[in-house]
Amino acid sequence: MPSTPHHASVVITVCPLEVFRVMQLRCPRLGIQAFVRGLCDLHVVAPRPYLGAQFSTAFNVYLSLRTAADQRMKAALGRDIPNWRLKNACPACLYELEGEPKLKRHVIITQDGNNSLKRFGWRERVVRFDGTVVPGDSRERYDCRQAPGDFFLPRSDVEVWAKDEVDELMKDFVPEAGEGGDEGAGCKERWENMKEDVTACAWGLYDETGIFPALCRHGFVLVVVDMVQSGELAKYGLSVINHLPRVLGEVTVGIDVGCKVARQVKAHPQLSVLAKENKFKAVVGAFHGLGHGRLCSICNMAMYVDGMGLEDCENCESYFAKSNALAPTTCYSTVFHRQQAISTYMCHTDLCDAYQGLTIVITNKYRHTLKIKQGLPALHDAMRALNVSTRDVFETWLTKEKEYLQSMKKEPEEETMEMDYYQKLANLHHSEERLQDIRRVNVFIPAATNTTYAEAAKQTRRLETQRRHAGEVVAKNLAAVQDLELRLGIEMRWVAGGKEWAKAALMLQGLVVARMFELAKMNMSGTGYKLCKHIAKALQVRSKAVKTALQKYNDAAAAMDPPKPELTWEKVVEYAFLAEFDLLHEGREDICNELWALPAGRVAMDQHFKMLCANEEIERLNLEIPRLLTYMADEREFLIHHEERLCKEGNTALAHQVRTHRLEYGRFDDLHRQRLIKLAKEPGFTASLSRGVKQRPGGDVEMPDALDASTHRPQNADEGEDEEEEDDMDAIAEAFENIVHIAHDAEAAAGAG
Repeated sequence: MPSTPHHASVVITVCPLEVFRVMQLRCPRLGIQAFVRGLCDLHVVAPRPYLGAQFSTAFNVYLSLRTAADQRMKAALGRDIPNWRLKNACPACLYELEGEPKLKRHVIITQDGNNSLKRFGWRERVVRFDGTVVPGDSRERYDCRQAPGDFFLPRSDVEVWAKDEVDELMKDFVPEAGEGGDEGAGCKERWENMKEDVTACAWGLYDETGIFPALCRHGFVLVVVDMVQSGELAKYGLSVINHLPRVLGEVTVGIDVGCKVARQVKAHPQLSVLAKENKFKAVVGAFHGLGHGRLCSICNMAMYVDGMGLEDCENCESYFAKSNALAPTTCYSTVFHRQQAISTYMCHTDLCDAYQGLTIVITNKYRHTLKIKQGLPALHDAMRALNVSTRDVFETWLTKEKEYLQSMKKEPEEETMEMDYYQKLANLHHSEERLQDIRRVNVFIPAATNTTYAEAAKQTRRLETQRRHAGEVVAKNLAAVQDLELRLGIEMRWVAGGKEWAKAALMLQGLVVARMFELAKMNMSGTGYKLCKHIAKALQVRSKAVKTALQKYNDAAAAMDPPKPELTWEKVVEYAFLAEFDLLHEGREDICNELWALPAGRVAMDQHFKMLCANEEIERLNLEIPRLLTYMADEREFLIHHEERLCKEGNTALAHQVRTHRLEYGRFDDLHRQRLIKLAKEPGFTASLSRGVKQRPGGDVEMPDALDASTHRPQNADEGEDEEEEDDMDAIAEAFENIVHIAHDAEAAAGAG
């Protein structure tokens, strides 16, 4: 490959370029400078600064040739139509077969933002009169090149969903009744990435501040959006939600703030229609759901949403753990080179991570599901112990829990005023006691000639000031009490220990239930120590409401007769079940004896919903396994057919590219089949290992059994699931000599035209 466009005096062979490309995809932290210096060490040559620039230029040419060859191959295969990659991104999710049952949730995806892949903006340095330096105008060089592939949504499509544009669109829009429900509305107080006034500020040092990808449940990248000069704003998620249903149809999205996203979509004039047509649903991920309120979890967590199975909707976190390695090599690059690096890396992870490990994901999910289903006898034993006849009772229990939480979410105005009156009375009582204590203090005043007279006079003045201040506090509290007595129509003032006093204290304690109910779902006594402490710390830092409620509980508990025991934060996080809170009976409704609030009842209810999810998961996996097997057979046959066709047409170079593509994907087929054969021996396996027929014309070509051992090389099922195959460098060199020929043919054709 030449390092200059004209009169090239330096060329770099394809082999080191391909080695660097493959090595960088496996280790994204590897940069050109380090690789070139390594080559210098191998050849015992002193490194020169210009060698890196020459290699970089040649590498760009090499990647452009690969992109051109790939585009030609896709055109020859008929796969150059818009959104073809997205519609066929994941065989298990999207390769639907004829005669298969319809799932309640067609495609399950997860999306989230990550700010590791930031890019510094090239800007002028502006020095103000006070000596401070601020970023000035952009010095970015215009580059019209587009990154390979169609992973990135255009910025223009994303900006349509900016806050100002959405506000303008919604001026005259009136949502239908029931839209934009408030389940989970309180969660916005505890999630920082929902506060756009905090995260929307532009970061002066950066242009792109991260990525916002959407992945399927098996880890294939569907689309990605660049976050530009901002944090994680709503427009990024809304742009993805607007795009995916139009291409894939019914989509269920898992996101850390799914409660807010669902409300935004339902209240939007365009997205609400699109969501209804495609049965859109936004859910909260299993891990992030621990930071949401219990009411929000019941409405939006995947465990309680029909058709979700055991999906946790947290794939993005594991993907970011790998993609973060790209940051050192992209933070100072240009817009094009950054997107090129990210797109190339995503193509690589789709093939060598997601597709290679597809059956690992499926088999692990299947075994985990079978293990959960083995708990059915234990659930029946628990039902007999609770005197529960049918599992439908658990659905009723969940409904009762939801109704209780909704009733606790906002107290009636009269009760609120009564609790406020109780607090004012308590304040008045404490201030009167304080005043009486001060009045009982007597200070001995010695004679004026005594040496201690000055100090005694000072103490007297200090005491008189304290008496005056205490009297003012009493008067202030008395005025507040009298005002509430007039508003509530109270004739006789409540006294400590009286019926009304105790009732108000009980209601105040009941408020703590609404704040701490969320702790029940954590089951912290059964959570790993590190994860337990992480969640507890996150809640303690973020949820000021819990701290406030805890303080109010302790104040009210101390005022009761007899006083109730005090609660500490450390004691609260050790509770495993809601029923362990002695304050349950302190609410407006006594639920202490409700079966759904007892520890045994809550365990049984959780087992019931996990069992439902396990049945849904098995149903989905039983479809995904034949889909994958059919895809492998169809894809192999399809590529062989076009390879032979291109050879007959005399286009051997392009036929070679098709063959290379077939070998790249086909190298994992034996591993997939062997993993599934091993899974089929597990007790409880009910999926079919036979080939199906794709839901489109031309997919019904007869093929031998997909698992015919005679057509595949035997291989130990346990060996090398993570082992890498060695590269045949001679074949690679030959392949890319053909790429050069294709590029030359294209240039000649363009010149002739």
